[in-house]
Amino acid sequence: MSVTAPIILFVYNRIDHTEKTIQALQANELAAESELYIYADAPKNEEARAAVNEVRAFIKTITGFKKICIRLREANIGVHDNIIMGVTEVINEHGRAIVLEDDLVTSAYFLKYMNEALEYYQDEEQVISIHGYSYQTAQKLKEVFFLKGADCWGWATWKRGWDLMELDGQRLLDQFTSEELKTEFNFENTYPYIQALERQAKGITKDWDIRWYASAFLLGKLTLYPGQSLVRNIGHDASGTHCAASNFYDVELADSPVDIKTQIAPDQQAYEAFSTFLRKIATPAPRKKKWRQWLSKVVRSR
Repeated sequence: MSVTAPIILFVYNRIDHTEKTIQALQANELAAESELYIYADAPKNEEARAAVNEVRAFIKTITGFKKICIRLREANIGVHDNIIMGVTEVINEHGRAIVLEDDLVTSAYFLKYMNEALEYYQDEEQVISIHGYSYQTAQKLKEVFFLKGADCWGWATWKRGWDLMELDGQRLLDQFTSEELKTEFNFENTYPYIQALERQAKGITKDWDIRWYASAFLLGKLTLYPGQSLVRNIGHDASGTHCAASNFYDVELADSPVDIKTQIAPDQQAYEAFSTFLRKIATPAPRKKKWRQWLSKVVRSR
């Protein structure tokens, strides 16, 4: 393995979540060899100031990494712009990066998996990113596998991958010219990803992750997943802006190293397993008149 990839962590006002995320990262064997960049958004109002300041005070006490760079936003720009700007800045400097948000707890083998995969697939143009989270499906999945698109819960990419990110949601939406393509994008119509893209294109949301997924999907790019998750999302307690309370996405973390080598091709079995998982979440389907309310509460899962 060459030099370890820098880790980017985005934080805001959730001290308990942030502490758990850091503690899990510190338990990774490659933590001491990794640079950690922390981007802390500013409070959006006076009510949020105390919690934001508590997080900002905590991140200044963090140890256990090769180097820690803290970037404090002077004005609130929101999670989506913070992520786009932060990832772009670090990627342009280092050429690759591992990306986390403040509600993601990692396996002790997360950094090993990420760095080994970044090194092994760095020259494979079809591979756009590496992902750490995987659904706890009923079907047993391969140790690692590829799916079309990109994802957002503990991920990594190279500059060549991030440069493919299309920020104009309408341009992405205009490329979904057939119902077949939309169905595939929606995992056999089990999850409303195309509707999420429509909302972003209309300016109703600023979601960065739906644009990342769509950018990769439309180019036929692939993301590597582990069969057993190396990331647990602890944000489904209604504490965040975009996540409602839910235990649908709970997982048991991998407790051993992952072999990152596999055939570079979409895994149909995994696609079907993910579709089945998402279908259970979407059942019973919402009535049309309640579609907007349901979609606005839907948990980000990509």
